[in-house]
Amino acid sequence: MFRLAVSRANRGRAGCTLAAALLCVPVSLSAQGAAAASAAEAVDYAVIPRPSVLTPAAGQYTISAATVVRAAPEFRRVARRFVRDIGSATGFDLTIAPVGAGTRGITLRKVPGLPPEGYRLDVTAQGILVQASDSAGAFYALETVKQLLPPAIYREAEVRGVAWRVPAVHIEDAPRFPWRGSHMDVGRHFQPKAFVKKYIDLLARHKLNRFHWHLTEDQGWRIEIRKYPRLTEVGSCRESTLVGSHTENPDKQQFDGRKHCGFYTQDDIREVVAYAAERMVTVVPEIEMPGHAQAAVFAYPFLASTSDSIPGLRRIWGVSPYIINPSDRSVAFMQDVLSEVMQLFPSPWIHIGGDEAVKDQWKANPDIQARIKSLGLKDEHEMQSWFIKQMDTFLTKNGRRLIGWDEILEGGLAEGATVMSWRGMDGGIAAAKQGHDVVMAPGSHTYFDHYQSRDQGSEPLAIGGFTNVEKVYGFEPVPPSLTPAEAKHILGAQSQLWTEYIPNPRQLEYMAYPRLTALSEAVWSATERRDYGNFMQRLPVHLLRLDALDVNYRRLDPVKVVP
Repeated sequence: MFRLAVSRANRGRAGCTLAAALLCVPVSLSAQGAAAASAAEAVDYAVIPRPSVLTPAAGQYTISAATVVRAAPEFRRVARRFVRDIGSATGFDLTIAPVGAGTRGITLRKVPGLPPEGYRLDVTAQGILVQASDSAGAFYALETVKQLLPPAIYREAEVRGVAWRVPAVHIEDAPRFPWRGSHMDVGRHFQPKAFVKKYIDLLARHKLNRFHWHLTEDQGWRIEIRKYPRLTEVGSCRESTLVGSHTENPDKQQFDGRKHCGFYTQDDIREVVAYAAERMVTVVPEIEMPGHAQAAVFAYPFLASTSDSIPGLRRIWGVSPYIINPSDRSVAFMQDVLSEVMQLFPSPWIHIGGDEAVKDQWKANPDIQARIKSLGLKDEHEMQSWFIKQMDTFLTKNGRRLIGWDEILEGGLAEGATVMSWRGMDGGIAAAKQGHDVVMAPGSHTYFDHYQSRDQGSEPLAIGGFTNVEKVYGFEPVPPSLTPAEAKHILGAQSQLWTEYIPNPRQLEYMAYPRLTALSEAVWSATERRDYGNFMQRLPVHLLRLDALDVNYRRLDPVKVVP
């Protein structure tokens, strides 16, 4: 399989590689011919995610220092990004000019009527023509162009002796889902700003467009809130961290004795958001409430639901019993936090968590029990629903949409809320049937903190489970139990990277890739274009791109040869 990665260097005049020469037969001859053409496509045009239509053609176009990029006014920023991206490896400082009548060079034309984020791409010996109706479509077309170039195009210094050839082709493409994302938990283990930007780059290169930034947790509060400075002064630094697997038994707990600190200033946040926007990625912030809030409760004890002393930030994993008191003062506090969050993030969606909120402290607190009765609520689940609805009303008034984990269904779903279904698909199904939008994020297929091999001893310590590339690729976000009308509420899907056992960027990359590469195709490509065997033929070429990008991905398991 890996020999396919070098075949482009042997491309023949007809556009076929020597390794695939026997496969160069007309597609229409037979089913065998169709399969052969598909294999040739995988060898010579290793585009990931797989386009809706890809028709190989004879010839190639070579990008040189004399190449001119002509862009419609709406696409000039996209053109500048492309020129900067390929300039590092090629050494070329390409000229950007207005669109003219000719087709030589690289041309970006605005064509109304094409699908959102979609594009048409034609490569001939004379030039490259990109057609799109929006900037995202033009951007993704040029990402495809980069994938058609040699993998060295992703190097950050000039690579000499490479012919920057793009094989002739016709491509028509558009995403299946509008929400194609990845989540990163920086609460358990803080990740540096530079790596967050690198991660966003990688999302964009896979045509993923949502970065779900999990910014607050029991173990650390990572976003500066100027009205409440203690959230980061006190809440961003825990004294030590559990070593090894999680245990609730104090006699078996060992700690590393090192402080773990870090947060993003508001200027950091603005930088990351702007960086992502240039790459067509929307940053969706998550501020956890009312549970997973021990860091906030420790910083501002009036938020607590108990009179017991709060033992600092949580140093172990699992679920904390500390939950925000649903008082008017706490509601106002969290809305103040959301006000600053909205100033920093233009995202239409603001994630408020809502998951794993242990309500024992609510049950034991007579004042909270009296509040439940005074509000006419049945129990603590309805109390949480009331709390979430206060945030939903507040966000809606400010032109935003609330999104939360599927526990927000309990006690009644807030009007206008979007559900992120993580406890399987059932929460998403229930929400879609009620007319709510859904992002599918089931632990079974999208939790990348799981092991990547059944031989757990051969892998770094993880939280458990087993999710390999094949399982991720086979994920179908739309449950068959939904009607066509209900299925329209499935916005898409995303991966989850919870960082209890992911202490640094290199480990995070190892857990993310190539599983996230597989998910990118599951959420972009049309159902009929998804083929795991074909994907695995293209993947070795793609891994060369990740090598050039210095991504610490998990290597593929060796192919077992049956004698």
